[in-house]
Amino acid sequence: MHRLLALLTALLTLVSATACAGASPQPVSAAGGGSGSSAAGAAASKVSGVSKVLVIVEENHSTAQMRKGMPYLDSLGRRYGRALHYRAIAHPSEPNYLAIAGGSTFGVADDRPPSAHKIRGRSVFGQADARGLTAGSYAQSMRGGSCVLRGKQHRGYAVKHNPQVYFVDERAQCRRTNQDAGSFRVDAAANRLPNVGMLIPNRCSDAHDCTLPTADRYLKKMLRPVLRSVDFKRGRLVVVVTADEDDSRGVNDVDTVVLHANLHGKTTKTDLTHYSLSRLLSQVAGSQPLRKARKAPDLAAAFGLRVTPAR
Repeated sequence: MHRLLALLTALLTLVSATACAGASPQPVSAAGGGSGSSAAGAAASKVSGVSKVLVIVEENHSTAQMRKGMPYLDSLGRRYGRALHYRAIAHPSEPNYLAIAGGSTFGVADDRPPSAHKIRGRSVFGQADARGLTAGSYAQSMRGGSCVLRGKQHRGYAVKHNPQVYFVDERAQCRRTNQDAGSFRVDAAANRLPNVGMLIPNRCSDAHDCTLPTADRYLKKMLRPVLRSVDFKRGRLVVVVTADEDDSRGVNDVDTVVLHANLHGKTTKTDLTHYSLSRLLSQVAGSQPLRKARKAPDLAAAFGLRVTPAR
């Protein structure tokens, strides 16, 4: 009898173990690694508000020309975001750069150097510096030190494309933070790009003296470490690629692409301008928009971006 009871007990134990082995596994809690949806939610929660802006300006081409001649940039616009109604402010180049950096053209209607146009007052770079944030520019082919005030050689550095150097009240900051682009890719990969920053291609790489495909290849090379950086992937960094002006044959429409981790093929029909871009730079600097940028349409709002200035 005892042997029969032992045999029945062993049989019941075996059946129970088999049933447990065939049961469906229980979900793992979020604390223990999480399901796929939990992991995705956790990743999304790590995306930060924008505390850095990088601006890159191409030269003298309309929206249609840039979309056709710069396939890499066009692919970024389709992947991330694009402004469908974005116009430059004026002709020629220099007033548009001043509009981005200072919220005004300051009455400038030519491309003369800083010796001819000594702009007084604050720029977006100075706004960031005043709040203890980082700000500066990387200028390709700028030789002879930092904050170089001359340069217009063919395919080389063009001072008219470097607006930071025009603001005489911020010249000391310019000498500290306006540098050659040699360290740009290393700084981008190391998450050391400034809160308010510009990458200024030379006159070949921005399609002024060379072709749009040439500019596109340069852009791909320089943006590779940017888009792989933690700053970009976490949403702290937004990149805006635009053009200073069109080819003077249209209504000054320019292709403007906005790259941010939270954008997925976003387009906006808001009527934006370079003053809107200036406004964004001031917002990231934790300051009021400058001059005409105060009443410009809000680029961040148009793309649904949350700005949280660094402290």
